[in-house]
Amino acid sequence: MTSSTSNIDNLKEITEGLRAGFEARTIARDHALVQSRSLTRLSAHTIRAIHREEFDQAQENLAEMRQVVVDLKEYLAPFPELYFSGYTQDAIKEYVEAHLTMALVIGEPFPSPQELHAESAAYTKGMAEAATELRRRALDILRKGYSEKVELLLQQMDEIYTELVTFDYPDAVTYGLRRQTDIVRSVLERTRGDITMSMRQHHLANTMADLMDRLGVED
Repeated sequence: MTSSTSNIDNLKEITEGLRAGFEARTIARDHALVQSRSLTRLSAHTIRAIHREEFDQAQENLAEMRQVVVDLKEYLAPFPELYFSGYTQDAIKEYVEAHLTMALVIGEPFPSPQELHAESAAYTKGMAEAATELRRRALDILRKGYSEKVELLLQQMDEIYTELVTFDYPDAVTYGLRRQTDIVRSVLERTRGDITMSMRQHHLANTMADLMDRLGVED
């Protein structure tokens, strides 16, 4: 004999619980997307300020970004899948890049991953992108003529690349670091070529100036 009472009386309770979970996750995801876009935008503004040597503005942006990252990590603690999602970690990578670019340009030690509240993959990829930013810095200097400052920038790029190639792990672990490292190598070699050309032109100009001076030839 079939019972007239449903054996899934708790269905409503279960689905309400599931709905509440999805609702909370959706709200958290939307929040993470907004904050990730904010980090990306602030990173771009910060790097631009660094290249313009507007360091006070850059420091303000970095402080704001740090607070966003701290808040985001705390907010997403109940949702680790959202914290480790591509868009969140990519935004934190941009934040790391801005911090490390600042350190390179003003000559300070790198802040550690722990200081930046960054995961290993985001930190290493941010380090790679900070190295490529040094090319822009070097070219800005070379436009005004050769300077020994670019040799230091080239050395820093080379040191970062030398460390990055030691991270010989699967992309599933490093989230694409190998590709970023290849980009650093390409940028490093192009920058080396540009600096070498500028240095040769600088030496040639000095040699010509010395020769003209010995010959008593005026410009």
